[in-house]
Amino acid sequence: MTNRGNSSSSSSSNNTFPQVRPAPLMTGGGLIVAGGLLVLAGVLVGGIHVIMATRQWISEMDVPPSEAARLKLAQAKAAAAAGASAWQDGTTTAARSR
Repeated sequence: MTNRGNSSSSSSSNNTFPQVRPAPLMTGGGLIVAGGLLVLAGVLVGGIHVIMATRQWISEMDVPPSEAARLKLAQAKAAAAAGASAWQDGTTTAARSR
């Protein structure tokens, strides 16, 4: 091991971290918190506006979305049944016509 000098200089050379003043760090932390609160407030105001506009849009619809979904499901079931029936009857009809 090499000796880098007397004991007083070796204790100061062991401190390799930079010297930081606490006041600018606290100011920066406060600004970050304030900015976060502003962002949160903006998201809250924007989200409430979008929710209210969506609720108004849905209330102005002639057919509510739940009813429209129910009708589309019934149409899809009827189409699937008709397609299956046509597929099954179509193969026997084609065989009979020959």
